[in-house]
Amino acid sequence: MKIAFLTPEYPHAKTGASGGIGSSIKTLALGLKAQGCSVHVLVYGQKADTIFDDEGITIHQIKNIKLKGLSWYLTRKKLQKTINSLHANNELDILEAPDWTGITSFIQPNCPVVIRLHGSDTYFCHLDNRPVKWLNRFHEKRALQKADKHVSVSAYTAAMTNRLFGLNKNFTIIPNGINIADFKNVSNIISDLPIILYFGTLIRKKGLFELPLIFNKVIEQQPNAQLYLVGRDSADIISGSSSTWEMMQPLFSKGALQNVTYFGGVPFAEIKAHIQKATVCVFPTFAEALPLSWLEAMAMEKAVVASNIGWATEIITDGNSGFLVHPKEHDLFADRIISLLQNLALRKQMELDAHKRVTAIFDVKKVAEKNMTFYKSLIEKH
Repeated sequence: MKIAFLTPEYPHAKTGASGGIGSSIKTLALGLKAQGCSVHVLVYGQKADTIFDDEGITIHQIKNIKLKGLSWYLTRKKLQKTINSLHANNELDILEAPDWTGITSFIQPNCPVVIRLHGSDTYFCHLDNRPVKWLNRFHEKRALQKADKHVSVSAYTAAMTNRLFGLNKNFTIIPNGINIADFKNVSNIISDLPIILYFGTLIRKKGLFELPLIFNKVIEQQPNAQLYLVGRDSADIISGSSSTWEMMQPLFSKGALQNVTYFGGVPFAEIKAHIQKATVCVFPTFAEALPLSWLEAMAMEKAVVASNIGWATEIITDGNSGFLVHPKEHDLFADRIISLLQNLALRKQMELDAHKRVTAIFDVKKVAEKNMTFYKSLIEKH
């Protein structure tokens, strides 16, 4: 089976910064390759046109065409030419693209097209309570309407997408996966101080303006607790501030801020080292589709306190494999953290249950097999 992914991001030094879409594509691509598939990844928005190999995956860097008023159209036609050339050379059977900004809206591939919901701009704007650009919404809806088949990383994202776009698409639900082997034989490091870890982008939609208010309450009962923040800083789209971290600092009490350490963006190997040291991982987010960070923390046998919105129950069983609380419920969120810091038996049981759940449902080998069955049905039909 020959699969190509069309994406605006991919986690590699040559392709620039990448978020959840790129990470999930790479994990799936490696999982498919392990199953004997041939995988191409077409990354648009690059500085130059080039091709290179990444762990057996063929990466195509594609430079956008710049021409005032026609860039979006000409770039899509360039992508179409690349896709159809690969298909004509028998190098791909199927093309997959994310829903983000609807890149396939005006592309006519000679192969079947799958749209996978990782969360469109329309979806995230809705969850973030801000207006979406009409052009993004137009392209996203058109791409969904034109696709041959649809898949979503969570049932919540599928239902919300149908509602927001006024569609009635039959989405196959296949979650994101992680390579459990990457987290095996990891010896957790016991810290002298209780460490609460958040890792991910510092951005409003991830609940980063709620986290200081939650931590203030934790410090009142657990004065030695430490909050570690790991991830790149970002501008705030609502206030216009260039730094979310700068906006967060005044929200901490004086005593709490003394116990906060911000490490900035670090390589993934360092993130894993921080997870090892953590006592509890926290994710008070308002907007996700199915976050890899939660799965990574659970795979490393960490107790998690996370948002209870939408997608959350598809990952965590509240009170068993983690705690789920609305980010605005600061007192309850803090109480759940404190209970895990102070109750070793509860924390250890939750760590084991979290690892079992991730292994049973989100192991990339199982996820890749589900995707192959999904792709095969479409290829045979086409």
